[in-house]
Amino acid sequence: MSHECCTPDENIMILACSGGSNVGQLTNQAAVELTQQGFGKMFCLAGIGGQLSGFVQSAREVPQMVALDGCSLGCAKAILEQASVPIKSYIVVTELGIEKNKNFNLNGEDIRKVVDAAKAARQDGVYVGKDTTDGAESCCG
Repeated sequence: MSHECCTPDENIMILACSGGSNVGQLTNQAAVELTQQGFGKMFCLAGIGGQLSGFVQSAREVPQMVALDGCSLGCAKAILEQASVPIKSYIVVTELGIEKNKNFNLNGEDIRKVVDAAKAARQDGVYVGKDTTDGAESCCG
């Protein structure tokens, strides 16, 4: 029986920067909603940043991942790079046309935009960010 890489039951790791702005919190809320929808499972980016071996090893071995950064500072991306975790699909929320601010009353439309971008990133190998790399891959792209 062949395995199709883009099936909904695939183990997809979702990593959110969860930073101290609206866009950071949008990544967190989108990760929660994606997990609740069964798209994948939210995972602890702080555990990877803390170099906890089990967290780092799991991130290195997961077949599919979507990393979500709120802004171009790229905290999630930096954490993954420092831990030598390959970035498979990557989204920067401000590159979706959402302006960074300190308003924590999140807009449902913005949450949906991030959720939709994460789903597209996984399926199409999308890498949304100003300093994109050629190494962003998806088994579906």
